[in-house]
Amino acid sequence: MANEVVQKTLQRVFNAKIPSIEDVEFLLTLEQGQGLEDLYAFSQKVCDEFVGKGVLLRGIIEFSNYCKNACHYCGLNRNNLNVNRYRMSQEEILKCVDHIYSKGVRTVVLQSGEDPAISVNEIAKIVEQIMQKYDIAITLSCGERSKEDYKLWKNAGVQRYLLRIESTDEFLYNSLHDGMLLSNRLRCLKDLRDLGYQVGSGIMVGLKGQTVKSIAKDIIFFGEQNFDMMGIGPFIAHNQTPLANEPSGKAEDVLKVVALTRIVTKNSHIPATTALGSLDRDYRIDALKVGANVIMPNFTKDEYKVLYEIYPNKRCINEPAGACVNCNEAMAKAAGKYIDYSIGHSLKPIK
Repeated sequence: MANEVVQKTLQRVFNAKIPSIEDVEFLLTLEQGQGLEDLYAFSQKVCDEFVGKGVLLRGIIEFSNYCKNACHYCGLNRNNLNVNRYRMSQEEILKCVDHIYSKGVRTVVLQSGEDPAISVNEIAKIVEQIMQKYDIAITLSCGERSKEDYKLWKNAGVQRYLLRIESTDEFLYNSLHDGMLLSNRLRCLKDLRDLGYQVGSGIMVGLKGQTVKSIAKDIIFFGEQNFDMMGIGPFIAHNQTPLANEPSGKAEDVLKVVALTRIVTKNSHIPATTALGSLDRDYRIDALKVGANVIMPNFTKDEYKVLYEIYPNKRCINEPAGACVNCNEAMAKAAGKYIDYSIGHSLKPIK
């Protein structure tokens, strides 16, 4: 039997232009047998109505694991001297794109650390070469840059950009990112929106110092910003970081955030993240059942994929590049959905 209090709260959050923090906090604390099932059923209903049953594919290429930053949770942080660093050549990247396209995937995600040795013009050139050869959408995820850099990449053909906020709590954000400021991250997100990008953001769940209230504020921020894409995954402790001894995030907490983000943002694209598949079991099907609608198979060249270790025990790193595509149909079917091989642009109104 549905929990009446939970149902009324869910409806309020769904109907509100900006939901109250008290309502979001309440829903984040639900447990099994106490209304959590109602949350998941409601979020999936919202997903079906605003996004549909299709699951989009985004092919990831992790082209450099060099990074100038020292984020406390990331295995690629500049202070980790045990990382075997690499940069893929333009030819290697283009071969990966060709592989992605051959599998029917129509979005490529070019992701890297904030690598100062790769110039903005080099990335623009790679983008232009991809756009000349393929009918494909390009997403970049290369961190904080100047508005001029973002403009150059947009003019080269990049349509989308991923930049996770990680936390809207200023103290928490600044404490986890040496030499970085939340205000600059917000500036970057604004610049991207102003330039007409389809913008993706998101958070890790389970970070040291994170609270239910701070997560509720993050979800409300997602709704206020009306982002095109939202990536939500668990914090997974890496033994070469300052957070090595902290507990990793819990899958159930991540699923709650996915569900509430779906309810608040309605038609944002939300991936079942690889990190959710890298815990004690693969929770990506669970995420698809509560509101996620994207899977991101990894097409990074095999010898590099194992070196892009943001967190340990990453799923599928020992499989051939792109092998995950073969199990996507089964994953979607298990969640009562199907793979949508379209280019999958934003469902938000054109800004």
